[in-house]
Amino acid sequence: MTSQTRNTRNSAADQELRITCLGGGHGLFNTLRGARTVGDYVSAIVTVADDGGSSGRLRRELGEIPPGDLRMALAALSRDNERGHLWEQALQHRFGGNGALKGHAVGNFLITGLSQVMGSLIDALDEIANLLGVKGRVIPMCNEPLDLEADVTGLEEDPREVVAVRGQVAVATTIGQVRRVRLLPSKPKASPEAVEAIENAQLITLGPGSWFSSVIPHILIPEIVEALNSATAPKVLLLNLVAEPGETAGMSMEHHIHMLNQHASTLAIDVIVVDLSTMPGTSERRHIERAASKLGARVIYRDVREDDGRGRFTDRHKPQKMATVFEEILHTPVEELSARRDDN
Repeated sequence: MTSQTRNTRNSAADQELRITCLGGGHGLFNTLRGARTVGDYVSAIVTVADDGGSSGRLRRELGEIPPGDLRMALAALSRDNERGHLWEQALQHRFGGNGALKGHAVGNFLITGLSQVMGSLIDALDEIANLLGVKGRVIPMCNEPLDLEADVTGLEEDPREVVAVRGQVAVATTIGQVRRVRLLPSKPKASPEAVEAIENAQLITLGPGSWFSSVIPHILIPEIVEALNSATAPKVLLLNLVAEPGETAGMSMEHHIHMLNQHASTLAIDVIVVDLSTMPGTSERRHIERAASKLGARVIYRDVREDDGRGRFTDRHKPQKMATVFEEILHTPVEELSARRDDN
């Protein structure tokens, strides 16, 4: 496939524009909302290490893959019409009251129950996607539930002492500094559907989201890194707007990029998107671009931040603005993605 063909939307009448997005949680939700306005077929590859809330309870009681991030991805991709909105609300609805159902999301029950009925989580997700009118797929990155463990400093009297913190919620909320994370079991197998979605994409995104618990886990699976590096589609890393309390508190954008390289030294990325409202000074931008060069990436600065309609920024990405950036990247010749930097 030539660069001209690869970067032209619907270059053939019968060709779907396929976008594959890797991540989890609210960051993936907004990315998918942007991708579905651009792509004809959108695949979400979702983390499976959640151990908190409704997902964690179902995982502990039933031994199933935690459904929460899968549910959110389905909701994000649901058809943009009245019926789609109804099903999105139903999936996201949480029970109230004071009993055993309190806090559980309807969609978590639907995913878990249907996967037991059909004998396959992938088949259940495809069936629900069809019900919601989704043009694409929601895919777990791995076909078994995983645990996240981090090396954390700053928790003991000696701030240099490294403590192992286990569990996605514990890692995400730690008051220490996360130095490194790993999956248990180590080097798990990627789901074949995830690898296929990466191979068939015309655009691939990673992030934004909780860096150590939603973004980096993907690149701890060797087959996913191999598929990303072999893919002909442009690979786009979406940096977070702000450091998150807990796992990334105090981390600079440069440090976020270094962490990706530290956890997967062979990973290659084409474009890193930094929001204009977080535009760093000249010196820091040089550091960011130097870190990006280790991934083979070009840094672009674009307006992707949501505002409240009254001129005040939120800490979320705006799907429509992300869609504009996706369109730009899709129409940029592949040679330019790695050959030049754009500081505008």
